[in-house]
Parts: sequence; structure tokens; C-alpha cells
Amino acid sequence: MYAGYSPLAPGTLGTLWGIILCFLIPSMNLVIYGAFLTISSLAAIWLSSVAKSFLNKKDPRQVVCDEIVGYMFAMFLISFTLSHVIIVFLLFRFFDIVKPFPAGLIDKRMDNGFGIVLDDIVAGIYSNIAFRLFAKFIAV
Repeated sequence: MYAGYSPLAPGTLGTLWGIILCFLIPSMNLVIYGAFLTISSLAAIWLSSVAKSFLNKKDPRQVVCDEIVGYMFAMFLISFTLSHVIIVFLLFRFFDIVKPFPAGLIDKRMDNGFGIVLDDIVAGIYSNIAFRLFAKFIAV
């Protein structure tokens, strides 16, 4: 659970927890997944706000619940197979690191728990869309 304290790639390790969580919830059940996603997002925003105040940092690297929620958005209504998990993981890490618009703007301008989580949600949404485009043209 202490992925955020890793000296190397705490966000990547945090995303691995997202994979485990996505494995445990039924990915193709819209109601259950949607409810879990909503509750997890709200909890991550609150936890990020508390951690930001406690650690006195804009986006503390110790906080990885934003990566977990972002990966959950990335896997939304995508079947949990090994190839899908790996492709979505790579896409999510790419979008989370590059932070294409509006994620980069959110990361720079929103100085609160909502901003910490929202840029990862955007990365997750971009990853989900990119995966669907990729899957449409290449059988995965």
C-alpha cells in the first residue's frame, strides 16, 4: 500500500493497485462499476485534499489514489483481459505523464484535491478513448 513512498515511479506503482481494484469489480456491469467509480473518485478527492494539507505539497507523490481512480476510468467498460489491461496501463501512464490538454492546465491551475484527481481522470478518459480506437482498427 505504500506505493507512493517508492523512490522510483510511485505513480506507476499506484496504477498497479488500480489494476488489482479493476480485477475485483465487475467491469462490464455499468451500475456497479459506475457506483464504485463515483465513490472512489469522491474518496480520492477528499484524501488528496487531506494529504495536500498534511504534507504541504501541491501534488504529493505519496498520494497515488488519483492514479488508481484514473486507471479505473481508463478501464471503464473494457473487458478485463491480460492484453487489454497491459495496453490500457501503457496508454494511461503515457497520458498521465504527458498531460495533454486539458490535463496539463488542470494540473497547473487547480491547487486542490479536485485538481490532483481530475488530471488523472482526464488521462483515464483519454486512455479509454485511445484504447477503443486502437481496438477498432487492430484486433486485441
